[in-house]
Amino acid sequence: MDSLLKQHLIDPEICIRCYTCEETCPIDAITHNDDNVVVDADKCNYCMDCIAPCPTGSIDNWRLVTKSYSIEQQFEWQELPDQEDLGDADSGALNEALDKEISDLLEHAHSGTGGKPIAPESAAQPSINLYSTSKPAIATVQGNYRLTDEDAPTDVRHLILNFGETVFPILEGQSIGVVPPTNNTSGANPIRLYSVSSPRDGEKQNANNIALTVKREEHGACSNYLCNLTKGDLVEVSGPFGGTFLMPNDPNSNIIMICTGTGSAPFRAFTERRRRAAPGAPGKLMLFFGARTPAELPYFGPLNKLSSDLLEKHLVFSRLENEPKEYVQDRMTAHAEAICTLLKNEKTHMYICGLKGMEQGVEDALEEACFHHSLTWSDVKQNMRSSGRYHVETY
Repeated sequence: MDSLLKQHLIDPEICIRCYTCEETCPIDAITHNDDNVVVDADKCNYCMDCIAPCPTGSIDNWRLVTKSYSIEQQFEWQELPDQEDLGDADSGALNEALDKEISDLLEHAHSGTGGKPIAPESAAQPSINLYSTSKPAIATVQGNYRLTDEDAPTDVRHLILNFGETVFPILEGQSIGVVPPTNNTSGANPIRLYSVSSPRDGEKQNANNIALTVKREEHGACSNYLCNLTKGDLVEVSGPFGGTFLMPNDPNSNIIMICTGTGSAPFRAFTERRRRAAPGAPGKLMLFFGARTPAELPYFGPLNKLSSDLLEKHLVFSRLENEPKEYVQDRMTAHAEAICTLLKNEKTHMYICGLKGMEQGVEDALEEACFHHSLTWSDVKQNMRSSGRYHVETY
């Protein structure tokens, strides 16, 4: 029998066509047509740069083959082929060295977010990929409200979408996909993911609607599209997406939430869920939320109205007049003892969400805090990660 090859493939059923992998690939081994995103086996060198950025895990698929699937074949797929029967293939032909290399590279690729993520044990079972860009759910805009001050340089919106009779189940921590209408000749706009900022029973309780927290970016096709929507407009929505960055259902769970800007979206959903479903829960909610000024902090007013019995709030500002700059990691250091007390509890979960790079400062603060309180952060993190209690989502 000819030597076997391990081919890198993308699952067309899970892929949301965001093209992040294609943009990331340093050797242009990934391409797409109108239907599928595929990997060219003749170019792929297993560098794994595309693995970690993929928001769905569709990129993480492999098949042992005697002959590589061509990109033309992959363009026609609606689902991944089964592993072919290799008969009495000599185990030496399975290229154990390549297997180990891929395994090691995958482990490294996932390490940026603390390893391959696991959902909390008590989290509800999520619905995933019910709607696609080719067969989207249609939502109607119920409201579009500015969250930041009118004169603030940052325009952040609270957008409410109603699904009417369309079933669109979603859990706290999940995301939806939106593709803005294209107005150029360079092809369709790529899909963009937005974390839902409302709890599972709707922005309005027991209503079939959701809320998004959207920051207008100067040249952002999707953010400007969403921020400019008005009541009654229709939006094509895909998803839901995400099966691990989920809220634990156990009311005894302590939840430490660390975010900047629109990274607050899932934590608004977490907090509202706890407030509605278990307001007297013994588990503690602790929030570290960073922005430049109060005028630029989404939900600043509503957050201040929440009882401290429900949520311990640390609102941190880096550009207050006549005040030293302070970031979330600085406030965490100031409250290191309280954080470490929670970290010693097996019911404690930690979530980090915001701009890419913020997690490094947070991890440095946690490492220092643990050092001064008889803990080793690397051990704590590994324990939390392996039990579905440590989650990072940056963008």
